[in-house]
Amino acid sequence: MTDDILISIDGRAGRLSLNRPKAIHALNLPMCRAMIDALLKWRDDDAVEAVVIDHSEGRGFCAGGDIRMLAESGAKDGTEARQFFHTEYRLNHLLFPYAKPVVAFMDGITMGGGVGISQPAKYRVATEHTRFAMPETGIGLFPDVGGGWYLPRLEGRVGAYLALTGARLDGAECLALGLATHYLPSDKLAEAKARIAQHPDRIGGILGELSVTAPPAAIMQHIDRINRLFASDSYEEILAALEADGGEWAEKELATLHGKSPQTCKVALRQLKEGGEMHDFAAQMTQEYAIGSRVVQMHDFIEGVRALIIDKDNSPKWDPPTPEAVTDDWIDAIFAPLPENEKWTPLS
Repeated sequence: MTDDILISIDGRAGRLSLNRPKAIHALNLPMCRAMIDALLKWRDDDAVEAVVIDHSEGRGFCAGGDIRMLAESGAKDGTEARQFFHTEYRLNHLLFPYAKPVVAFMDGITMGGGVGISQPAKYRVATEHTRFAMPETGIGLFPDVGGGWYLPRLEGRVGAYLALTGARLDGAECLALGLATHYLPSDKLAEAKARIAQHPDRIGGILGELSVTAPPAAIMQHIDRINRLFASDSYEEILAALEADGGEWAEKELATLHGKSPQTCKVALRQLKEGGEMHDFAAQMTQEYAIGSRVVQMHDFIEGVRALIIDKDNSPKWDPPTPEAVTDDWIDAIFAPLPENEKWTPLS
């Protein structure tokens, strides 16, 4: 067991409360294992009729995974990183078709691994504190934990835009895009959880009663621009479209992309294209594990973590340094299926 996750049964609901406030509840291997164990136990427990996922305290729901550990492992043989990915992706997949309703309270920072444990939930609650993002292109990773499944299923080209830029969304924007199912004021969350624990058969009604009208979603005023300028699956064509547009918004997004890993941006675009065509979430996770197993040991991830998290100079030196230098063969090698004895497998 680990103190980093608080596991309890409250009334008729199981509760998983992330408990690493100093790390903004970033997931580590013991947390993922403990959550899996609880979910498997509750799956067959008639006394548990629903599952609530939240955080114990602090300003974020979940900031992602243990990025520093992943980079340290990647700089060696990558074994620990692959073990984490394998277990985390099993958790993501277990939540996806879970037989009982899951409610994720995305109150505060919800990024990376936090997206992976909230998006599979039937009910996804945003608040005025929600800050949602998949920021992996900035550290040379890729939008994993099911990002290749969820993002291409958003409106138009919003998924590609979020994957490439790492743009942060507030709670109202999450609701407008379908990343959240309800918008509650944070001071109503305790009441919502208490009522769900007593009446897990009325979750939708309870959340509906406590919901309020969200503020205008700022991203919606840019949807047409996003669909037009991020229309291509070619990274070079997206950059060219932004440059040719010349507008203030396009220039800002172009500047953002110039700071991202060209390799990761190309990985993300292919990942979303292929993921959008998949009909099986397990197949998506199998592909993401193959990608992650390789990317975690590549230069851009180790360099990205150094620049943004360890040294914090915010000046990563990407290699390959330009989109043109990231060839199709380079990307093909990252996406190649793993040998049968190394592939990711879901829990039975």
